[in-house]
Amino acid sequence: MHYSLLGIGAAVLGAFLPVVAAECNRTAIQAYSDEYVKAHETGQIAELATAENFTYMENNKTQDIASGIFKKALKIAHRHTIVDEIDCASFTELIVTHDSAGKAAPYVIGSQIRHSSDDLSVYLIDLIVSTTGSWLFNSTRTLEYASKENWSVIEEGKRDTREKLKLAADAYLDMWHNKSAIDAVPWGTPCVRLEGSVYTGNGSPTDSCKVGIPTNNNQAPNSHRRYVTDLTYGSISVLCIFEHLSNAPDSHEFRMENGKLRYIHTITIARSGSSVCKAFKRHDA
Repeated sequence: MHYSLLGIGAAVLGAFLPVVAAECNRTAIQAYSDEYVKAHETGQIAELATAENFTYMENNKTQDIASGIFKKALKIAHRHTIVDEIDCASFTELIVTHDSAGKAAPYVIGSQIRHSSDDLSVYLIDLIVSTTGSWLFNSTRTLEYASKENWSVIEEGKRDTREKLKLAADAYLDMWHNKSAIDAVPWGTPCVRLEGSVYTGNGSPTDSCKVGIPTNNNQAPNSHRRYVTDLTYGSISVLCIFEHLSNAPDSHEFRMENGKLRYIHTITIARSGSSVCKAFKRHDA
């Protein structure tokens, strides 16, 4: 059953925001994310155990998991996973250029999986699935750029706090409706943003993520944010609704190093050729 994003859907999304709990088992959450990726590779969900009250969401709409992207067996070209031991969740970024048979099947997928803190059963799989026609989409180029980046484990003594990661992500996503948020973002140098398949850097020490940030700061907010935070990788994932872009489903993942933004990855489900997008020009509308 589908729902409207700003009506019933908003309430549903809000219901899934986690309550802070004691630490969850990182190994178990990671193992489930492995099974999740395997389901994409086989196109089979039989081995993907879920709770009785399980919900599947694809691009901010609830649906039967068997009717979504899992119908296709995909060859995963790139996989990146972070684990949130406090909120009992994971985020996985997948880049796909072909299916398991070798035929073209371009996708970039960002998925948050949420577990019960009681028994680690999975009650929500929440995907943002982009493909040809999505904003600045080209999975081959996305793969090229993502493969060059270093998202390795951060030394324990150099990790930022959950609070700092969330403040950074929120400040960035607030820029569309709050001009003062621009100065609250901990901009790093170098920093690069992979927006769809467009890269703001070229390997220079002066690369910047400030390229193309909003100049119109009176737009509708980026709402209904869902977070997954992993201090180990200095990373926070945020799924949300870009209200100013016709309620576009969106994924932003941020990597911080030494208190500053280093990488930003975005997935936005908006038609690149639409009249809204032409007027929007992504950040500068």
